[in-house]
Amino acid sequence: MTKKPPIFQDNVPLVQIAGIIDEAEAKMVCECGAGSLGFPLRLAGGKEDISETDARSIIESLRPPVFGVVITYLDDADEIQSLCRALNATAVQLHGGLSVGELAALRRSAKDLFVIKSLIVRADNLAGLIADVETVSPFVDAFLTDTYDPATGRSGATGRTHDWSVSRRLVEHSPRPVILAGGLSPDNVADAVRAVRPAGVDAHTGVENEAGRKDRLSVERFVSEARNALKSR
Repeated sequence: MTKKPPIFQDNVPLVQIAGIIDEAEAKMVCECGAGSLGFPLRLAGGKEDISETDARSIIESLRPPVFGVVITYLDDADEIQSLCRALNATAVQLHGGLSVGELAALRRSAKDLFVIKSLIVRADNLAGLIADVETVSPFVDAFLTDTYDPATGRSGATGRTHDWSVSRRLVEHSPRPVILAGGLSPDNVADAVRAVRPAGVDAHTGVENEAGRKDRLSVERFVSEARNALKSR
């Protein structure tokens, strides 16, 4: 695995587009100015959008300051590290029920891996999220706030926003950078950044067309709106 990437670069707001389907979509998203491409893999049920072989090929083709992030629900440190090594990825975004012990083990064994831990916002769980931040901050490089959908039970990629005041409290409390996700689109990302003041933003379904592919105009608008808001936050 190569050296840990400088994900949060000086004066360059982080804008991530997740759910990359293929090489053509990755190229388009890069052309639109995204700084990070997310690849959901080893998911807890459901069809994956891209094969691990194709994801590795794209990740290896990216050049700084653009980088790839593996997004996974794996909860075992060895499996997470093995997946990232197989993809030659230097950054991972962790969802699901990963224990503190496994996070600590991952930190010990993969010091050059940039670890982003999701914080899933539900109804009335701010106190629990603050406790999570305090407990796991020593073992991660950043957090990402995302939305729980009670109708489907999904955590992330729901297309739903959450209470941004919760994310704002987490930004204020966290010693690590916080990335905002959850139902973001070109139409609401500027308002979201002003409300939350995150270190970066992440979009998935909010920049897709009806066929489930990233729409160039939507991605361009999202990146532009997000960067302008992040620069003035």
